[in-house]
Amino acid sequence: MRKLKLQVQMTIDGFVAGPNGENDWVFIPGKNDPEVLQKIIGFGVELAAGCDTLLLGRKLAASEFCTHWENVADNQPDNPWHPLAQLIADHRKIAFSSSETTLPGRNLEVENGDLATTVQALKKQPGKDILVYGGASFVSSLVSLNLIDEYYLIVNPVAIGAGLSIFKERKILNLESSIAYNNGKVLNKYVPV
Repeated sequence: MRKLKLQVQMTIDGFVAGPNGENDWVFIPGKNDPEVLQKIIGFGVELAAGCDTLLLGRKLAASEFCTHWENVADNQPDNPWHPLAQLIADHRKIAFSSSETTLPGRNLEVENGDLATTVQALKKQPGKDILVYGGASFVSSLVSLNLIDEYYLIVNPVAIGAGLSIFKERKILNLESSIAYNNGKVLNKYVPV
């Protein structure tokens, strides 16, 4: 059975975005290290290459997510994010929405059915694993429904005091691996207990 894998950036105090969805804290002034960036991009490429489907919430899909990655893939071959952008642009993408039936984006489908039923059916289909990046409320729903099989949390050395969390109730996870980078970011892989 295919696994649903979550990759998300998080603050040290547990938020995936600021109160209004801000993520400017991901690139901390003075903490940008080109070597670390290459390692994190390399990890992202490796994770995405092991998947063939991306799940998105409506808000993320309706934002400039698809447009941004398609632009990097199609027009910015020298961008360090280009290898990841190519994968994101080419992967099948499924946006979950209760209000929209179409959204713009390459290889983007809109799903209006029950989240748990649809994700369980996707996991049973043949193919590579499934990856989710966000948004916060969509991922929170996946977490609450116990649909995430592997959590890849990139914890940033910054606290923002308030924001959006993907955890709404107690979750016990098993730490499988942890990589600390010299800019203070830590990549933790967790699986449900």
